[in-house]
Amino acid sequence: MSAIAENVRAVREQIAQAAKISGRGAGEITLVAASKMNDAGRVREAIAAGVDAVGENRVQELLQKRAEGAYEGTSLHFIGHLQTNKVRDVVGVCDLIESAGSARLLEEIGRRAVALGLTQDVLIEVNIGKEKGKSGVFPEELAETLEKIGEISGVSALGLMAVPPILGPERENRRFFDDMMKLFIDIQGKKYDNVSMQYLSMGMSDSFREAIEAGANMVRVGSAIFGERRYN
Repeated sequence: MSAIAENVRAVREQIAQAAKISGRGAGEITLVAASKMNDAGRVREAIAAGVDAVGENRVQELLQKRAEGAYEGTSLHFIGHLQTNKVRDVVGVCDLIESAGSARLLEEIGRRAVALGLTQDVLIEVNIGKEKGKSGVFPEELAETLEKIGEISGVSALGLMAVPPILGPERENRRFFDDMMKLFIDIQGKKYDNVSMQYLSMGMSDSFREAIEAGANMVRVGSAIFGERRYN
C-alpha cells in the first residue's frame, strides 16, 4: 500500500470516529483531497485510494493537472480564493465551487454559467471569524447574499463553506465550527430560491475531526493525505 493510500485509510478511520461522536455514519461525510502543490500522479493515487472528490486552490494548477487527466473518476471542486477574471476557467469545469464569497463573484459565475447553458453548483463561503484580508461574506451579510442568489440565473447554492481562524487549542477553535453549524441549521429552516443546504464544508488536516463533531459533512484534507507541502 502506498503512503497516500495508507494516509487516506487513516483519515477515513478518524472520520468514522468523529462521525460516530456526532451521531452519524462515516458514509455521510464527503472527503475532499486538497491537492495543492501535488502533481497529477499523486492526485490519481488519492483517487485510487477512495477519496470522494479532489479540491484545487489555484486555477492554473487545476488547468494543468486537468489537461494531464488527474481528476478522472472523481468530482472536482475549486476550494481557493477565486478572482472574477478566473471564473471562466472553472465554471462548467468544476462540479462544485466551494469558495463563492461575494455577491459580485456569484453574479460573474452566473453570467458564465448562463453563457454555457448550465447551472453551476456553489457553496457560499462565510468569513466566520470576520478576518481582514480573508474572503467570504460576514455572518450578518449571509441572509442578504442568499436572497441575492434567487435573482441570479445559472447558480445553485448547495450549502456553506468556511475557513475559521486558528486561535490556539483545538477546543478554542471549536466555537467557530459551532457558529457555522448554527447558521447552517437556521438557513435550512428558511426558504430561499436556488438555495438548498446540503453541505457544510469546514475542517482541514489539523481540524477535520473537530469540524465533523460540530456537524460538518464535507472536509478538505491536504497534508494528512499527501504529506507536508514543500514551499520553494
